[in-house]
Amino acid sequence: MVRHLRTEAQAGRMLPFVIEYEGKLAGQLTVAGITWGSMCSGHIGYWIDRAVAGRGVMPTAVALAVDHCFRSVGLHRVEVCIRPENLPSRRVVEKLGFREEGTRPRYLHIDGAWRDHLVFALTAEEVPEGLLARWHRSQPGRSTEIK
Repeated sequence: MVRHLRTEAQAGRMLPFVIEYEGKLAGQLTVAGITWGSMCSGHIGYWIDRAVAGRGVMPTAVALAVDHCFRSVGLHRVEVCIRPENLPSRRVVEKLGFREEGTRPRYLHIDGAWRDHLVFALTAEEVPEGLLARWHRSQPGRSTEIK
């Protein structure tokens, strides 16, 4: 798995990230399916340890990854595809203001069957100030300063 991630990252098709919380492995986020040319897009997948869920770790990680993709990598569009019943994952993209675009029927083979996924997306023009800054600004009592 590590060899595959490294090969894909070196080829410019994937960006794997480890998520740490309080010095411990808490999850993973991967920008995969990176396509260049006229598309300039990728999709994000993620998981988080249940012990850390609900603390804003994943929305922060997704926002940072999107900002990196738009500002440093040069992508124009980022998608997140989520199983409809995965409410915690849907909550992440809702908090961040991703646009729901529709359903991909039987999109991925998971747990022995082809599963539908909802598609959420953002383009660089939708967050000119950066996704992390926009999310922080939407949080009551939260400083808008990014450190």
